[in-house]
Amino acid sequence: MPSTDIAVAQTLDTRGTLCPLPVIKARQTIDKMASGEVLKLIASDPGAKADIPSWTRMTGNALLHSEFQDGTYAFWIKKT
Repeated sequence: MPSTDIAVAQTLDTRGTLCPLPVIKARQTIDKMASGEVLKLIASDPGAKADIPSWTRMTGNALLHSEFQDGTYAFWIKKT
């Protein structure tokens, strides 16, 4: 699914933070969202490439799409 087709309810920019902060901030944000809403998480930490997919699997949230461009990672996570 192209990222442009995904309706985003909230965007969280964690650029400049290192593991585990992107995951912690994603959890705090998604906990306040309604089921079915999509969080777009932006990160610069290279660890996010593995950490975010792992976290979504552990929590049962759906990783809809991810991208990497110009040193920045973007993840579209659907709260389930």
